Amino acid sequence: MNKQKYSTRYIAVVAMFTAISYIAVLISKVIPNVAGFLSYEPKDAVIVIAGFIFGPLTCVFVSVLTSLIEMITISSTGVYGLLMNVVSTCSFTVPAAWYYRKHHTLKGAVIGLGIGMVVLAACMVLWNYIITPFYMGVDRSVVAGMLMSIFLPFNLIKGGINAGITLLIYKPVVNALRRAHLVEESSSGNKGGFKAGFTIFAAAVLITFVLLFLVMIGVL
Repeated sequence: MNKQKYSTRYIAVVAMFTAISYIAVLISKVIPNVAGFLSYEPKDAVIVIAGFIFGPLTCVFVSVLTSLIEMITISSTGVYGLLMNVVSTCSFTVPAAWYYRKHHTLKGAVIGLGIGMVVLAACMVLWNYIITPFYMGVDRSVVAGMLMSIFLPFNLIKGGINAGITLLIYKPVVNALRRAHLVEESSSGNKGGFKAGFTIFAAAVLITFVLLFLVMIGVL
Protein backbone atom coordinates (compact mmCIF):
# COMPACT_ATOMS: atom_id res chain seq x y z
CA MET A 1 0.00 0.00 0.00
CA ASN A 2 1.48 3.34 -1.06
CA LYS A 3 2.08 6.27 1.28
CA GLN A 4 -0.97 8.26 0.10
CA LYS A 5 -3.32 5.34 0.70
CA TYR A 6 -1.80 4.72 4.10
CA SER A 7 -2.23 8.40 5.04
CA THR A 8 -5.86 8.35 3.95
CA ARG A 9 -6.49 5.18 5.91
CA TYR A 10 -4.76 6.60 8.99
CA ILE A 11 -6.89 9.75 8.87
CA ALA A 12 -10.03 7.64 8.54
CA VAL A 13 -9.15 5.45 11.53
CA VAL A 14 -8.16 8.46 13.66
CA ALA A 15 -11.51 10.07 12.79
CA MET A 16 -13.27 6.84 13.78
CA PHE A 17 -11.48 6.71 17.14
CA THR A 18 -12.29 10.39 17.71
CA ALA A 19 -15.97 9.74 17.06
CA ILE A 20 -16.01 6.75 19.40
CA SER A 21 -14.18 8.78 22.05
CA TYR A 22 -16.80 11.50 21.82
CA ILE A 23 -19.57 8.92 22.16
CA ALA A 24 -17.78 7.66 25.28
CA VAL A 25 -17.86 11.22 26.64
CA LEU A 26 -21.61 11.38 26.04
CA ILE A 27 -22.11 8.04 27.78
CA SER A 28 -20.14 9.29 30.77
CA LYS A 29 -22.75 11.99 31.41
CA VAL A 30 -25.07 9.39 32.96
CA ILE A 31 -22.36 8.23 35.40
CA PRO A 32 -22.52 9.92 38.83
CA ASN A 33 -19.74 12.41 39.59
CA VAL A 34 -17.26 12.12 42.42
CA ALA A 35 -17.38 15.02 44.89
CA GLY A 36 -19.98 16.66 42.67
CA PHE A 37 -17.63 17.64 39.83
CA LEU A 38 -15.14 14.87 38.98
CA SER A 39 -16.51 12.76 36.14
CA TYR A 40 -15.30 9.38 34.97
CA GLU A 41 -15.00 9.13 31.19
CA PRO A 42 -14.21 5.86 29.36
CA LYS A 43 -12.75 7.76 26.41
CA ASP A 44 -9.20 7.17 27.67
CA ALA A 45 -9.60 3.45 27.00
CA VAL A 46 -10.56 4.23 23.40
CA ILE A 47 -7.68 6.65 22.95
CA VAL A 48 -5.03 4.38 24.45
CA ILE A 49 -6.10 1.62 22.06
CA ALA A 50 -5.50 4.04 19.19
CA GLY A 51 -2.08 4.72 20.71
CA PHE A 52 -1.31 1.02 21.06
CA ILE A 53 -2.01 0.63 17.34
CA PHE A 54 -0.39 3.77 15.92
CA GLY A 55 1.88 5.13 18.65
CA PRO A 56 1.77 7.80 21.37
CA LEU A 57 1.45 10.78 19.01
CA THR A 58 -1.93 9.46 17.88
CA CYS A 59 -3.08 9.65 21.52
CA VAL A 60 -2.36 13.38 21.41
CA PHE A 61 -4.22 13.85 18.11
CA VAL A 62 -7.35 12.01 19.24
CA SER A 63 -7.31 13.59 22.69
CA VAL A 64 -7.11 17.14 21.33
CA LEU A 65 -9.76 16.52 18.66
CA THR A 66 -12.18 14.89 21.11
CA SER A 67 -11.68 17.60 23.71
CA LEU A 68 -12.21 20.36 21.15
CA ILE A 69 -15.47 18.80 19.99
CA GLU A 70 -16.55 18.37 23.61
CA MET A 71 -15.73 22.00 24.40
CA ILE A 72 -17.81 23.43 21.54
CA THR A 73 -20.77 21.08 22.02
CA ILE A 74 -21.52 20.00 25.58
CA SER A 75 -18.83 21.34 27.93
CA SER A 76 -19.47 24.27 30.27
CA THR A 77 -15.85 24.61 31.47
CA GLY A 78 -14.46 26.27 28.33
CA VAL A 79 -10.72 26.47 27.76
CA TYR A 80 -9.93 25.30 31.29
CA GLY A 81 -11.92 22.13 30.70
CA LEU A 82 -10.22 21.61 27.34
CA LEU A 83 -6.79 21.97 28.92
CA MET A 84 -7.57 19.61 31.80
CA ASN A 85 -9.13 17.03 29.48
CA VAL A 86 -6.07 16.97 27.21
CA VAL A 87 -3.61 16.84 30.11
CA SER A 88 -5.57 14.09 31.87
CA THR A 89 -5.97 11.90 28.80
CA CYS A 90 -2.44 12.37 27.49
CA SER A 91 -0.82 11.75 30.87
CA PHE A 92 -2.47 8.31 30.92
CA THR A 93 -2.40 7.30 27.26
CA VAL A 94 0.93 8.64 26.01
CA PRO A 95 3.17 6.85 28.57
CA ALA A 96 1.16 3.64 28.13
CA ALA A 97 1.39 3.76 24.34
CA TRP A 98 5.07 4.71 24.43
CA TYR A 99 5.97 1.76 26.67
CA TYR A 100 3.85 -0.67 24.65
CA ARG A 101 5.56 0.51 21.45
CA LYS A 102 8.91 -0.37 23.04
CA HIS A 103 7.68 -3.68 24.52
CA HIS A 104 5.04 -5.05 22.16
CA THR A 105 3.74 -7.87 24.36
CA LEU A 106 0.86 -8.47 26.76
CA LYS A 107 3.27 -7.86 29.62
CA GLY A 108 4.30 -4.60 27.95
CA ALA A 109 0.66 -3.56 27.71
CA VAL A 110 0.08 -4.24 31.41
CA ILE A 111 3.22 -2.42 32.51
CA GLY A 112 2.53 0.47 30.13
CA LEU A 113 -0.98 0.92 31.48
CA GLY A 114 0.37 0.74 35.03
CA ILE A 115 2.85 3.49 34.20
CA GLY A 116 0.02 5.50 32.67
CA MET A 117 -2.01 5.20 35.86
CA VAL A 118 0.86 6.50 37.99
CA VAL A 119 1.68 9.36 35.62
CA LEU A 120 -2.02 10.29 35.40
CA ALA A 121 -2.42 10.43 39.17
CA ALA A 122 0.76 12.45 39.67
CA CYS A 123 0.05 14.91 36.86
CA MET A 124 -3.51 15.55 37.90
CA VAL A 125 -2.52 16.29 41.51
CA LEU A 126 -0.24 19.03 40.15
CA TRP A 127 -2.60 20.34 37.47
CA ASN A 128 -5.65 20.35 39.69
CA TYR A 129 -3.69 22.33 42.26
CA ILE A 130 -2.74 24.89 39.59
CA ILE A 131 -5.85 25.13 37.41
CA THR A 132 -8.90 24.02 39.44
CA PRO A 133 -9.08 27.18 41.63
CA PHE A 134 -9.56 29.30 38.48
CA TYR A 135 -12.51 27.52 36.93
CA MET A 136 -14.14 26.46 40.21
CA GLY A 137 -13.77 29.90 41.76
CA VAL A 138 -12.39 28.62 45.07
CA ASP A 139 -9.27 29.33 47.10
CA ARG A 140 -6.25 27.19 46.31
CA SER A 141 -6.20 26.06 49.95
CA VAL A 142 -9.56 24.36 49.37
CA VAL A 143 -8.20 22.46 46.39
CA ALA A 144 -5.01 21.59 48.28
CA GLY A 145 -7.10 19.91 50.95
CA MET A 146 -8.69 17.69 48.31
CA LEU A 147 -5.54 16.58 46.49
CA MET A 148 -4.71 13.48 48.51
CA SER A 149 -8.22 12.62 49.67
CA ILE A 150 -10.13 13.05 46.40
CA PHE A 151 -8.05 13.88 43.32
CA LEU A 152 -5.33 11.25 43.83
CA PRO A 153 -7.60 8.24 44.53
CA PHE A 154 -10.09 9.34 41.86
CA ASN A 155 -7.45 9.46 39.13
CA LEU A 156 -5.88 6.17 40.19
CA ILE A 157 -9.32 4.54 40.08
CA LYS A 158 -10.17 6.18 36.75
CA GLY A 159 -6.88 4.96 35.30
CA GLY A 160 -7.48 1.47 36.70
CA ILE A 161 -10.95 1.21 35.14
CA ASN A 162 -9.66 2.36 31.76
CA ALA A 163 -6.69 -0.01 32.00
CA GLY A 164 -9.04 -2.91 32.68
CA ILE A 165 -11.28 -1.98 29.75
CA THR A 166 -8.26 -1.66 27.47
CA LEU A 167 -6.86 -5.04 28.43
CA LEU A 168 -10.23 -6.69 27.79
CA ILE A 169 -11.09 -5.16 24.43
CA TYR A 170 -7.78 -4.22 22.75
CA LYS A 171 -7.19 -7.53 21.00
CA PRO A 172 -10.76 -7.95 19.68
CA VAL A 173 -10.73 -4.34 18.44
CA VAL A 174 -7.38 -4.57 16.66
CA ASN A 175 -8.29 -7.93 15.13
CA ALA A 176 -11.52 -6.44 13.78
CA LEU A 177 -9.59 -3.50 12.30
CA ARG A 178 -7.14 -5.90 10.66
CA ARG A 179 -9.96 -7.91 9.13
CA ALA A 180 -11.35 -4.66 7.76
CA HIS A 181 -7.87 -3.83 6.38
CA LEU A 182 -7.79 -0.61 8.37
CA VAL A 183 -4.56 -1.44 10.19
CA GLU A 184 -1.52 -3.47 9.23
CA GLU A 185 -1.00 -7.04 10.34
CA SER A 186 1.26 -7.39 13.38
CA SER A 187 4.94 -7.74 12.53
CA SER A 188 5.60 -9.45 15.86
CA GLY A 189 3.65 -12.55 14.97
CA ASN A 190 1.44 -12.13 18.03
CA LYS A 191 -1.91 -12.30 16.22
CA GLY A 192 -3.80 -14.61 18.52
CA GLY A 193 -6.47 -13.69 21.01
CA PHE A 194 -5.95 -13.23 24.71
CA LYS A 195 -5.48 -16.38 26.72
CA ALA A 196 -8.21 -17.26 29.18
CA GLY A 197 -5.98 -16.55 32.17
CA PHE A 198 -5.15 -13.10 30.92
CA THR A 199 -8.80 -12.35 30.24
CA ILE A 200 -9.64 -13.33 33.81
CA PHE A 201 -6.84 -11.09 35.07
CA ALA A 202 -8.09 -8.15 32.98
CA ALA A 203 -11.66 -8.68 34.19
CA ALA A 204 -10.44 -8.81 37.79
CA VAL A 205 -8.60 -5.50 37.34
CA LEU A 206 -11.70 -3.89 35.86
CA ILE A 207 -14.06 -5.23 38.53
CA THR A 208 -11.73 -4.19 41.35
CA PHE A 209 -11.49 -0.58 40.19
CA VAL A 210 -15.20 -0.38 39.38
CA LEU A 211 -15.95 -1.45 42.95
CA LEU A 212 -13.54 1.19 44.25
CA PHE A 213 -15.31 3.78 42.11
CA LEU A 214 -18.67 2.72 43.52
CA VAL A 215 -17.23 3.20 47.01
CA MET A 216 -16.09 6.72 46.05
CA ILE A 217 -19.54 7.75 44.83
CA GLY A 218 -21.20 6.23 47.90
CA VAL A 219 -23.01 3.36 46.23
CA LEU A 220 -21.16 0.75 48.29
